[in-house]
Amino acid sequence: MTANVDVRRADSRFHTSIGWLESYHSFSFGQHYDPDNVGHGLLLVSNDDVVAPGQGFGRHPHRDMEIVTWVLDGELEHQDSTGTHGVIFPGLVQRMSAGTGVTHSEMNHSTERPVHFVQMWVPPDTAGIDPDYEQLDVNRRLAEGGLVPVASGQGHPGTVRLHQRDAVMYVARMEAGASVDLPAAAYAHLFVAKGIVCLADDVLNAGDAVRFTDLSAALVTADVDSEIIVWAFDSAMT
Repeated sequence: MTANVDVRRADSRFHTSIGWLESYHSFSFGQHYDPDNVGHGLLLVSNDDVVAPGQGFGRHPHRDMEIVTWVLDGELEHQDSTGTHGVIFPGLVQRMSAGTGVTHSEMNHSTERPVHFVQMWVPPDTAGIDPDYEQLDVNRRLAEGGLVPVASGQGHPGTVRLHQRDAVMYVARMEAGASVDLPAAAYAHLFVAKGIVCLADDVLNAGDAVRFTDLSAALVTADVDSEIIVWAFDSAMT
């Protein structure tokens, strides 16, 4: 079966600009709504955010969602109603399960430099679980090369656990000229977080994304030092 490949360019994303925040949304989010762009596979939110020094998102609620945060540059301070408090930095994957309900804040930990991060949401496979939080430093594994699973509902070792059995998130930090094979998946989402990569004849820049359906194989090659985020799903929202 031939995969369906849908390339989405960075400048086609929804954009929110409110002074302290520059946010680019791969899917419908907040006041931005397109009924034909509400997610891919199980990925409902993929927000590419830059927050000004000393600013951020004050306390706000979530429920029944698996929220994964991946910092690209700077440091993001997290606090939530379960008592969790920590600082997320590049290479530290964070997963918050909102479950029956949680409130949290996300603030730029620095008063001098912006923080740049990608936040992604997938639904849990079971509603009404207890709120939960997990983080893990995967820098050493990323430095070894290849496509590294960092958040998984399928028991991959060395990952944070997703309460969604049909979802796995991978990251690769690629030197110029390096290649990685994408995993086979019913649905997959590739996001270029940094750099420039090539997918067959397509050149993908930072902020570009590709949505795959019925993916059996694909090779991604870095043109310059790059970082990519890949989600693989066994099912989709219905």
